[in-house]
Amino acid sequence: MPSEAINESTRREWRLLGFYYERDDEQKEWRILGTREGLGAFAHQIRKYANDPASSQISEHVHLGPYWYLEIGTSSAPEITDHWIAGPRQSLVALAAEIEIRAGTAKEGEALTFKAQFSPSSPYELTLNVQAEGFDPALADPECQ
Repeated sequence: MPSEAINESTRREWRLLGFYYERDDEQKEWRILGTREGLGAFAHQIRKYANDPASSQISEHVHLGPYWYLEIGTSSAPEITDHWIAGPRQSLVALAAEIEIRAGTAKEGEALTFKAQFSPSSPYELTLNVQAEGFDPALADPECQ
């Protein structure tokens, strides 16, 4: 059982990130939970990675969140797998733009999926769940309660 200091550090990292994520291997899905602003922060992380010249090599990647198990990376074709959301940098920029557009007009409670547009043959879905204003991503993490 983590100490309260570790739990508080984890909660702080979720709040700085602005969204919460989880992977459901049974459903083969990455779920990103956040307000419209939080989902915009997710898009920002993707765009920031894609616009970094250091991201040009295949297999380059960054880890997101306190547990670092979601990766955004560079691959030769768009893909969503059990460890990352990856693709050529221009595909990642397009994904970020699509997330911003759709999340910006989404309604609370809506689930937005991206596999069909980004990488139809990927084994995993990318689902963004729009939460109500005031959503605290740290409270979605059962590990740090």
